[in-house]
Amino acid sequence: MRRIISLTTDFGQENGFVGVMKGVIWGIAPEAQIADISHEIPPQNIRLGAYALWRVVPFFPPGSVHVAVIDPGVGTHRRPIGLKIGQNYFIVPDNGLITPMLEDGEHDDLPIEIVHLNNPEYWLTDVSHTFHGRDIFAPTGAHLAHGVPLEELGEPITDPIRIPFSKPEKTDRGWLAHLTIIDVFGNLTTDLPAAAISEAKNVNFNLKGHVIPGIVKSYGHCNPGELIALVDSENYIEISVVNGNAAEKTGAQIGDPVEVVIND
Repeated sequence: MRRIISLTTDFGQENGFVGVMKGVIWGIAPEAQIADISHEIPPQNIRLGAYALWRVVPFFPPGSVHVAVIDPGVGTHRRPIGLKIGQNYFIVPDNGLITPMLEDGEHDDLPIEIVHLNNPEYWLTDVSHTFHGRDIFAPTGAHLAHGVPLEELGEPITDPIRIPFSKPEKTDRGWLAHLTIIDVFGNLTTDLPAAAISEAKNVNFNLKGHVIPGIVKSYGHCNPGELIALVDSENYIEISVVNGNAAEKTGAQIGDPVEVVIND
């Protein structure tokens, strides 16, 4: 029986929306262990919600159920969907939130099952037009964790919505990368895997007029205030300021290009 449920939302912590989802889950699956990934996703920001979920899923045990609700289309014709990707389960709105996990599963040739969560037997009795996190996603996730097979939750589908995510582009000089995440420290994550430049002996990173030479091992290997490049915990290239905020120092925003110049 699957017992771990993760929650990712843009609900914040002020109004009790997350708490009521947990109450619904425990009412159905009292044995469930609930893990909060984040409830501070910027409102309606599907892309950042997808990145937050994508970064943590590999560290959860097989069989975990990931309920993610960043849902600007709540109350419309957008579908609620459930997925099994490899050994992980997902309960999400069909708005592209699942894209990076789905692409990874396809790349790794994992078995994938997808259903439209259209069986109201596993919803709450009264479903609002504005809070499907409580009325559809939390209860279906709880039933799934409590042992109900995915296929009982709805009808199979093969056409989930996907949204485009940036990918690094090869150039004559090296790579053109893009900023994908700005974390709470102001560190700037790019979409360039460190493996793409692992053989480079001399590399520079150009970001908004700043030239950053080479890759350092960690933040403490340079002086406070220095703008540096390093490999982050997910093995992507990151731009940071030692004991500072790279987003503020550079004025960079998500989507900005980073030119990667290999001088070997």
